[in-house]
Amino acid sequence: MQRIEIGQYKAQSGDFKAFIPHPFPPRAGFDFEQKILKQNNEATRLLGKLDGITKLLPDADFFLLMYLRKDASASSQIEGTRATMIDAIAAEAKIDTKIPDDVDDILHYIKALNYGIKRMRADDFPMVLRFIRELHKQLMQKARATHFSDPGEFRKSQNWIGGTRPDNANFVPPPVDEMHRALNDLEKFIHEDDNIPTVIKAGLIHAQFETIHPFLDGNGRTGRMLITFYLWKEGYLEKPVLFLSSFFKKHQKLYYERLLGYHNGNVSNWIEFFLDGVVEIANEAIDTVGKITTLRERDLLKIQTLGKRASESAALVLPKLYAQPIVTVSVVQKWTGFTRAGAQTVIDRFIRMGILTPKDKGKKYGQSYMYKNYIDIFNKNE
Repeated sequence: MQRIEIGQYKAQSGDFKAFIPHPFPPRAGFDFEQKILKQNNEATRLLGKLDGITKLLPDADFFLLMYLRKDASASSQIEGTRATMIDAIAAEAKIDTKIPDDVDDILHYIKALNYGIKRMRADDFPMVLRFIRELHKQLMQKARATHFSDPGEFRKSQNWIGGTRPDNANFVPPPVDEMHRALNDLEKFIHEDDNIPTVIKAGLIHAQFETIHPFLDGNGRTGRMLITFYLWKEGYLEKPVLFLSSFFKKHQKLYYERLLGYHNGNVSNWIEFFLDGVVEIANEAIDTVGKITTLRERDLLKIQTLGKRASESAALVLPKLYAQPIVTVSVVQKWTGFTRAGAQTVIDRFIRMGILTPKDKGKKYGQSYMYKNYIDIFNKNE
């Protein structure tokens, strides 16, 4: 693809230059090279394969829940959060353990993703700008006090990326009036019935949104959510199970470089990188489904070797571990209605069978337990 000018830098009062997007999409359109179209075909094929395999899971919603947590953790970590997916699971379950304060970032991201899923299923789904503001509000409202983000509202002042002020920043997005024009162009582009392949279009939407940078904070996280929601809206996935944040985190320096290159007209380099991410993450998710299926079958066989009463008790607990793979005795009590001693007996059996493992080794009181083999399937790159 030839160099495509997405916009240009223009001098602003205050002795700095801001990036002003041209009308979008470019009037000349996008001329994709055969290499990119071939890459897009592979990405599209893998998305179809992932969608088909996911439908075979008896607990596909649990699979989705774990991927929400995985993406929330990776996307938040790109922005500097140090808390992990395991911290988020423990916090969601309200397990009394030492959890970093910034796990709040991940929990807000999960909340926003869940909100977006429910909103998109509603009959009056409002695509696009209103939906983007709603996502941002869920992401940032009552988040950590260090965030001043005006939740759910597009910015009313100039922002910048890197540096301490616009004149020494790495990138200065468009001023407010140009920002609104560019957002309106983006909304029309998302709705347009054009000839741009859908997966490629998802990559263009993300890059253009990050170029506009319409919020005071939370742009990266909101923009990464849009990728999944767009592909879901277009019917490429029955459930929103493709999340690219772990790929962007793994290649974080290149992610930022390619986005900056996109601003400067290197659209093809960004799209190649984006499609690489779709291919890698789709393959990884397909592999994950296979590993979950194998693990479930293996652990069900373990349970079936127990006596009748013991296996019935274990069967009450194992399926719930797919949604909440970190538990305490009181959690198991709540699930089963057993006494504390009865719940501890089930946990001890699971430990002996290699299903559960103590989370904090050496801790005598208030111990929590992890379905570690299951968590590790999702958590291998964290």
